[in-house]
Amino acid sequence: MKLPTGTHRVVSAFPRAVLATNPVSELAGKFNLEGNTELQVDIIAPTQGSISQVDIQVTNSSDTLILHWGGIQNRKEKWVLPTHHPDGTKVYKNRALRTPFLKSGSNSFLKIEIVDPAIQAIEFLIFDESQNKWFKNNGENFHVKLPLKEKLNPNVSVPEDLVQIQAYLRWERTGKQMYTPEKEKEEYEAARIELKEEIARGSSIQDLRARLTNKNDTNESKEPLLLESKNKIPVDLLQIQAYIRWERAGKPNYSPDQQLIEFEEARKDLQIELEKGTSLDEIQKKLTKGEIKTKFAKQLEKKRYFTVERIQRKKRDLMQLLNKNASGSVEENVSIKPQTLSTIKLFAKAKEEKNGPILNKKIYRIADKELLVLVTKPVGKTTVHLATDIEEPVTLHWALSKKSGEWLAPPASVFPPGSISMEKAIETQFSRSSNDPAYRVQTLEIEVEDESFVGMPFVLLCGGNWLKNNDSDFYVEFGIGSKQVQKDAGDGKGTAKALLDKIAEMESEAQKSFMHRFNIAADLMEEAKNAGELGLAGILVWMRFMATRQLIWNKNYNVKPREISKAQDRLTDLLQNVYKSHPQYRELLRMIMSTVGRGGEGDVGQRIRDEILVIQRKNECKGGMMEEWHQKLHNNTSPDDVVICQALIDYIKCDFDISVYWKTLNENGITKERLLSYDRAIHSEPNFRRDQRDGLLRDLGNYMRTLKAVHSGADLESAVSNCMGYKSEGKGFMVGVKINPISVLPSGFPELLQFVLEHVEDKNVEALLEGLLEAREELRPLLFKSNDRLRDLLFLDIALDSTVRTAIERGYEELNSAKPEACQKVEIIIGHYMQNQSLTEPDLQLTSKAEWYHHLLQPSAECLGAWLGVEQWAVTIFTEEIIRAGSAASLSSLLNRLDPILRKTANLGSWQVISPVEAVGYVVVVDELLAVQNKSYEQPTILVAKAVKGEEEIPDGTVAVLTPDMPDVLSHVSVRARNSKVCFATCFDPNILADLQAKEGKHLHLKPTSADIVYSEVEGSLTSGSSTNSIEVGPSPSITLVRKQFGGRYAISSDEFTSEMVGAKSHDSNQGVAEKLQFLKKNLGQGDFGALREIRKTVLELAAPPQLVQELKNKMQSSGMRWPGDEGQQRWEQAWMAIKKVWASKWNERAFFSTRKVKLDHDYLCMAVLVQEIINADYAFVIHTINPSSGDSSEIYAEVVKGLGETLVGAYPGRALSFVCKKNNLNSPQVLGYPSKPIGLFIRRSIIFRSDSNGEDLEGYAGAGLYDSVPMDEEDKVVVDYSSDPLIIDLNFRQSILSSIARAGNAIEELYGSPQDIEGVVRDGKIYVVQTRPQM
Repeated sequence: MKLPTGTHRVVSAFPRAVLATNPVSELAGKFNLEGNTELQVDIIAPTQGSISQVDIQVTNSSDTLILHWGGIQNRKEKWVLPTHHPDGTKVYKNRALRTPFLKSGSNSFLKIEIVDPAIQAIEFLIFDESQNKWFKNNGENFHVKLPLKEKLNPNVSVPEDLVQIQAYLRWERTGKQMYTPEKEKEEYEAARIELKEEIARGSSIQDLRARLTNKNDTNESKEPLLLESKNKIPVDLLQIQAYIRWERAGKPNYSPDQQLIEFEEARKDLQIELEKGTSLDEIQKKLTKGEIKTKFAKQLEKKRYFTVERIQRKKRDLMQLLNKNASGSVEENVSIKPQTLSTIKLFAKAKEEKNGPILNKKIYRIADKELLVLVTKPVGKTTVHLATDIEEPVTLHWALSKKSGEWLAPPASVFPPGSISMEKAIETQFSRSSNDPAYRVQTLEIEVEDESFVGMPFVLLCGGNWLKNNDSDFYVEFGIGSKQVQKDAGDGKGTAKALLDKIAEMESEAQKSFMHRFNIAADLMEEAKNAGELGLAGILVWMRFMATRQLIWNKNYNVKPREISKAQDRLTDLLQNVYKSHPQYRELLRMIMSTVGRGGEGDVGQRIRDEILVIQRKNECKGGMMEEWHQKLHNNTSPDDVVICQALIDYIKCDFDISVYWKTLNENGITKERLLSYDRAIHSEPNFRRDQRDGLLRDLGNYMRTLKAVHSGADLESAVSNCMGYKSEGKGFMVGVKINPISVLPSGFPELLQFVLEHVEDKNVEALLEGLLEAREELRPLLFKSNDRLRDLLFLDIALDSTVRTAIERGYEELNSAKPEACQKVEIIIGHYMQNQSLTEPDLQLTSKAEWYHHLLQPSAECLGAWLGVEQWAVTIFTEEIIRAGSAASLSSLLNRLDPILRKTANLGSWQVISPVEAVGYVVVVDELLAVQNKSYEQPTILVAKAVKGEEEIPDGTVAVLTPDMPDVLSHVSVRARNSKVCFATCFDPNILADLQAKEGKHLHLKPTSADIVYSEVEGSLTSGSSTNSIEVGPSPSITLVRKQFGGRYAISSDEFTSEMVGAKSHDSNQGVAEKLQFLKKNLGQGDFGALREIRKTVLELAAPPQLVQELKNKMQSSGMRWPGDEGQQRWEQAWMAIKKVWASKWNERAFFSTRKVKLDHDYLCMAVLVQEIINADYAFVIHTINPSSGDSSEIYAEVVKGLGETLVGAYPGRALSFVCKKNNLNSPQVLGYPSKPIGLFIRRSIIFRSDSNGEDLEGYAGAGLYDSVPMDEEDKVVVDYSSDPLIIDLNFRQSILSSIARAGNAIEELYGSPQDIEGVVRDGKIYVVQTRPQM
C-alpha cells in the first residue's frame, strides 16, 4: 500500500496516526516533518522466530537526529524499554530509549529489531539536537503497530526444559543482565511464547530440541536428556528443587547443557521421593523446609559465586549517583544557542565590563525572577553588587562573616545610605536603577575594605515574606569563585593564613618525628575544621609535602613505632569524626587520609619493633644491613621501610641480584644518599646466603603486612584485613594482635573481597574491575552512616579506588592495537572508570574539578611551600601532581588509546602534518623541544620531542620535529617550521612513536603526505653539508638590521609613526641600570646565556623619565585613550611595569637564539611599544590566507579559540577550532578539527602594550611572536566548556562566524595584494582585526 506524502500532517488511510502493517516488508507511512524533510517508516514482518524489524528513514535531515522511543504492551500507555536495541542507544531517565540515527548522504536512517513478543507496537518522537527541536505527529507520539503473530494454540504444551534453555538464550542475548524476580518471570513466559509461535508455524518439539541443543540433524537426534516420568511431577516443584540444587552448589554459572543435566537431576531427586511413597503435597512441604536430599558433584561444592568469567553485578542507576549532589543555585552558563539575555544577565554583563576583577558571581532563581550577586575588587575594595528584577520593593537583611556562614554586625563605614542597624545585622532597601530604565531592576552595592571579612550572609524581605535560598540563608564568598583560577597566592591570599602561620611555626617541632607531626596535625584539626575548605586544604598540603618527602621526617629524636602508630590513630580518628559531621568536606578528608597511614593503638605499631628481631633470629641475619635497618626501625620507622622491605623481597626473588635491590629503591624515591641521611643510617647492602631464601621470603612477606598496616592506609591487603579482622598470637616477647571484623558488612562481601585479592595481579583486568566496582558499590552506603569503624571502611574504599586506577593503567598494555576489539575494550574500561569516579565524587566534569583543585590547593601550596623551604619545582607542580595521581590522568590515557583507533576508522591516518617537507637525518629523542632550542646539531637531525608547547625555537641542524603533542597549526613554532622548511608533524599512534624513539641514532628518510608520514632507514651516512631535503631551497636572503637612533621623542601617535622610528629607545637616563646592563651584555657575548635572565630583571628596574610620562599621557589622551594615572599612581605603575616587560622580552631565550641562528646582530634590534586598547573578545582567531599545510592559494586556513588569542599562539595545551574556506565560496567554511583547549583568557576593559621591533616581519625571517605583548591588567584564566558553546552546537551561528572571519581574511589579502597572516577577535558577532603582516 503506497501512501501519498503530506505537507503538514500525516497522510494515511486511517483517521488516527496508527501505522498499519501487513506481514511482509512494506511502506507503512510517510510523514512531512518540515520543508523537504520527510519521515518514512517500513515494517518487515517476521519470517522466523519472533523478530519484527522497523526501518525508519528521514530524508534531507541534519546530522544530529535522535529517536526517542519505547515499546507498548497490552495497549498500556506507559512505555516499556525493549532489552534489545541498536548500538549507541542510551536509557533516558528509565522512561525511554534514545538512539542516534546513522547518516548516509543527506538522509538519516535507523533499524530497530523487536525480539520481545509481548511488545505490540512502538511509539517515538524525533529530536534534532543541533536545532533543539522535537518532531511530533500533530502534537502526539508517532505510533507504529507491529505485525500480528500467528494465533497461538493455548493447548500446545512446550517442555519446561526447552523453555528454560530459550530463557537462558534470551538472557545471554540481552547482555546477561541481573533481573528482578518479576522481570525473571516475565522473561521466562516470553521464552515460552516464542517457542509456541515456532510450533504454530510448523516446528515440532523435536525440531525445537535439535535447534536449542545445537543438534541440526533431527533424524539422528539422541534420546532427550529429560525423560517423561510415569508419575508426572509438577513443573513448579521441579523448578524449586533445581533452584535449591543451584543455590547449594554455590550459584555457579551453568552452560545450557549443564542446566539440562541439573534439571534432570532435580527430577531424579523428586522421583526418588515419589518411589518412597511420598505424596506431592508432602514433597512440597519438604522442599519448603529444605529436607529433600540433594546429590551434586563435589567440584560444585567448591565452586565460588564469583568467577573470573563473571561477577554478579547488581543493576544500579549511574545517573542517579551523578545527579544526587546537584547544586540548587543556578550558575551563569554559556547558553546553548544565541538568545536574548534576561534583564539581570544584561545588567551583569555591563557591570563585569566596567568593574573587575570578578571574584564571584551567582544568579539565583526566585520563582520566575532572578537575583544577581556579583563580587568585584576594582581598586583594593571588595564590592558586592546585588540586582533583582522583582517588581515589589525588596529589603536586604545582611551581615558579614570572618568564618564561613557566621553573622557579624558590619562596621558603620560599610553601611550604604539609608541602612538601619539591627542586632548583628543590617537592613538596606534596594533602589531602582533610574540611570538606565532599560534594565528595570532594583540594585544595591556594598563596599568592604577590611580584608578579614571573607563573605556575606543575607536574606531578602519582600511583601512581608522572607525569601531564602532553598530554606537556607544566602551566602556569598569574597574569594575567587570556582570559575576562575587563583593568582598571587604567595602572600597568603586565598588560604587559611592564620592556620598556615601556625603550621610554619611548628614545623621545626614536627621535624623531630612522625609522632610529633601527626600529634601537631591532630591538635590543629579543630582550627582547620572551623576554617572550612581552606583550613582542610592547608592540612592536606602539609601532609602531602610530608608524604612526598619534601619535609624532614626525623631529626635528632628517637621514637618507638607504637608511639608513631598511636599518633596516627589519633589523627585518623579526628578525620573520621569530621567526615561524619561535615559531609561537604568528604573529598578533602579522603585525600588527607590517603597521605596518612592507618596507624593503630599500641600493639599494631609495637609489632614493627618486635617482628624484625624475630626475623633476624629465625634467619640468622643479625649483622650488616639487617642490623642497621633494625636500628632504624626501632628508633624511627617510616613509609620508607615499606619500600626497603619490598626491595629486599625483590632482591631475594631475583636470585640475590643486588641491582634489583637498588632498582626498587630508586624507582620509589630512595637513593643511597637518603639511606645515609637517616638518624640511624643504612650503610651496607644486603648479603644473604642461598639457604636463607625461603625463610626470609616467608618472614619478610609477613612483615610487609605489619609495615603496611601502620604506614599504608591505602594498601588493599592491609585495608581488607582491618575490615575482615585478623588475629596474630604473641610469642615470647612479641605482643599479640587481634583486630575484630566489622559487623555491618553486607552478606557475601568477604567472598567478594577475597575474589579481588586473588585476581589483583591478573593481566586481563575486566573481571577484576567488575569485582572492584561491585565491592565499592556494596561499601558505599556504609560510608554515609555513623559507625565506630568508619575509618577502616574509608581506608578500604580508598584502597579499592586506588586499585581500580592501577588495574585500568595495567589494562593499557592490551589496548595498543588499532583494532575494533581494542576499541570495544577501551569503551568498556571507560565505562568502568566512569562508575568508579561516580563512587568517589559524582562531579565528572574533570576540567572543572582540576580548576577547583588549583583554586583551592595551589595558593596554600605556594604559601606554605615558601615558608617551609620546599623546593620550587615541587610547589609549582603541586596541583598538577594531585591531578595526575587521580582519575583525570587515567581517563586521559584511556582517551589517548581511542585516538588511533578512531583515526583509523575515519581514514584520517596516524599523523597531522603541519609542515610537509621531505627530510633525511639522524634520529635524536628529547623530552622537550624547549630544552634543546639553543643547541646546534652538527649533522642533519630528526628530533622526536615528547613535548612541544608552541613558542619554542627550532635548533640549528634540525630537519624534522616529530611529536605526540598537538601545537596549533598557526602557533609560533608551526609558522617557524614552515618558514625554515623543517618537517613538522604530530603523531597520534603511540606504537609508531615508540618505534621512532627506538630508532634513536638511526639514519631515516621521512616522506610526508597530506595525512601521513612514511619513514624508512637509509644506508650510508650523512655529513652536515649533505642535502637533507628533497625540496631545493635557494640561498637564504641576506638579513641585516640598521641601528636606530633616538629621535628625542618618547611617544608618538599612530599618525606620526614612521618605520625609521620603530625601536628608537636607545637613549637611557637610568645610569646605574645602564652600567649593569653593559656588564651583563658583555657576559652574554662571552657565552654566558644565564645572563639573559639577569638582563630581563635589570630592565624591570628602569625608572620612568618624567618626559616619557608626560609625552605618553598627552598622546594617549589626544588619541581618545584613558590615561592609567587618572585611576591612581598604582595604575600607572602597573602600566609602566607592562611597558618594561615588553622591552625586557628582547632578551628572552627564544628571541635571542632565533636572531643568533640567522646571524642578526642582537644589539641592533630595537624595540618600540605599541599601545592599544583591549577588546574583551568572545573569540580570537588567526588567519593564513594561503593554506599553510597544503600551500593551496585558493584556500583560507584559520583557527579560532574562546577568549583572547594568546591561548592560540602561545604555549597553552589543547587544540583550537580549525577550518578552511575556498575563496570562491566564502559562505561554506569546512571545519577540520574541533577545539579542546581547557583554558580561555578573559580580561576587563584595559590596555595592552605590544612589541613592535625592527626584527619582525623581515623577508626570509620568521620573527613574529618572538617578543611579548603584555596587558596592563592580568588576564583571568577561565576553564571553558566548548561542549555547550554555540560555536560548536549551533550550526547557523558557527557558519556565520567562520564565514565572516574568512571574508575578512580575503578582503585584507585583496587590499594588500599578497598573502596575509592576520590576527583578530570576535565581539558580539562583529569582527575586529588587531594586526596583519605578510604571510611567511
